[in-house]
Amino acid sequence: MMTYDKDTLFKEFYIAKNKDIEIAKSKSKKSTPIDTLETSVYTNRIQFFKDHIRNKSINPKVYDNVDVNFENLLKVYESENPRDTFYLSIFNKTFAQKKLEEEIELELEYGKKETN
Repeated sequence: MMTYDKDTLFKEFYIAKNKDIEIAKSKSKKSTPIDTLETSVYTNRIQFFKDHIRNKSINPKVYDNVDVNFENLLKVYESENPRDTFYLSIFNKTFAQKKLEEEIELELEYGKKETN
């Protein structure tokens, strides 16, 4: 009997993500940045979570080696902006707020190094 591990799940998720990127590419201009493509279509990633929720309910033993809450991940990916939903749940900030904070920290750190 096949059992899932972290690497197998990551590989499957990567495939789903790339399918979503391909869908986004077909709907967008050629100059669209990859970051935008990654965050504009989630169809296959949502299906990935739904399939694992269903499979885990039918055959839970195959998930004994992993501790993943597919239901919560599905909720995130079904939200209006999954990236912001994730960042808000972890950092209590949107993606843009967190990136701005990191840029400011880098500028402060870089400025300190130049004055030494």
